[in-house]
Amino acid sequence: MSKKVRVAIAGLGNCASALVQGLEYYKNADENEFIPGVMHVKFGDYHLSDVEIATVFEVNTKKIGKDISEAIWQEPNVCKKFSNVPNKGIEVLPGPISDGVAPHMKEPFHCYNESSMEAVNVAEVLKEKDVDVLINFLPVGSENATKIYAQAALDANVALANGIPAFIASNEEWAKKFTDKNIPVAGDDIKSQLGATILHRMLVSLAHDRGIKLDETFQLNIGGNTDFENMKKEHRLTTKRVSKTEAVTSMIPYEVPTRIGPSDYVPFLEDEKICYLWLKGKNFGEQPLTAQLKLSVQDSPNSAGVMIDVVRSLKIAQDRNIGGPLVGVSSYFFKHPPKQIHDSEAKELVEKFIRGEITN
Repeated sequence: MSKKVRVAIAGLGNCASALVQGLEYYKNADENEFIPGVMHVKFGDYHLSDVEIATVFEVNTKKIGKDISEAIWQEPNVCKKFSNVPNKGIEVLPGPISDGVAPHMKEPFHCYNESSMEAVNVAEVLKEKDVDVLINFLPVGSENATKIYAQAALDANVALANGIPAFIASNEEWAKKFTDKNIPVAGDDIKSQLGATILHRMLVSLAHDRGIKLDETFQLNIGGNTDFENMKKEHRLTTKRVSKTEAVTSMIPYEVPTRIGPSDYVPFLEDEKICYLWLKGKNFGEQPLTAQLKLSVQDSPNSAGVMIDVVRSLKIAQDRNIGGPLVGVSSYFFKHPPKQIHDSEAKELVEKFIRGEITN
């Protein structure tokens, strides 16, 4: 059993920048200390400092060839700096493009030209770098590129943490592939620490538990990072709407008209995300009730700590020879898991998983 959790990242964007900074920021944290954004400083056998970046795949020419400590600050990254990251001796490698870059994002992403640069063999790099877990932080809409990385994880016997709404852990065919090879996978579409989805789930669940009959609800999100710029094209966010909508509507046993998902790209907001929630229903006597809420948060750090818990969960599964989708872990940490479970129950399943009382 390795003391370290060696991680590869596909996509060194803002979320990855926050994750890299966070590992440095909290590397000396006391295991009994409360750290915002993670369940435990020591998660099972693994301290925050046990998570280390082994390699990174990118398509951005301003990042490729640079050490990750320098690459996380390159355009178009706008994640706020909260930690000094020293040179890590880890060079950013050219990854496959496929559909990972939408036509309108080639310039903002400074995408390399395939006629002058060749992508590395992802599976071979994963093996060479002795990677335990591959994190998928590609842009939303990267369906085929995600499958390329998922297959590379299978070929290299590496666990997969799928942070985007390209369905792998929640897809029967792909779930079976990971189960058949006894490789753990968690996903899909990472939940933030306290983001629009988890807040909306709680509000809808509370209303239902308190006997409110919901009539309609919406969730509108705006932001200024490349995630929102990428999703300006509606076809890039089809699965995103599915993921976020199902995460909310699964909390109630009847259909409710909804509109949930990214709404606009506002460049000057940079990594700030603003969410507007609205809910309408009826209480006793069919009397009307409405609730409105606004959330403002730095988007990328809001999910980075969650992903650190995910990779440690996957490493624990590897240590215990557990393969296939991690049901409780996926339900607690992701918007579109193989099985939707109420968050309080899912959290307890994760705690039982850490203690070894359940297998997945």
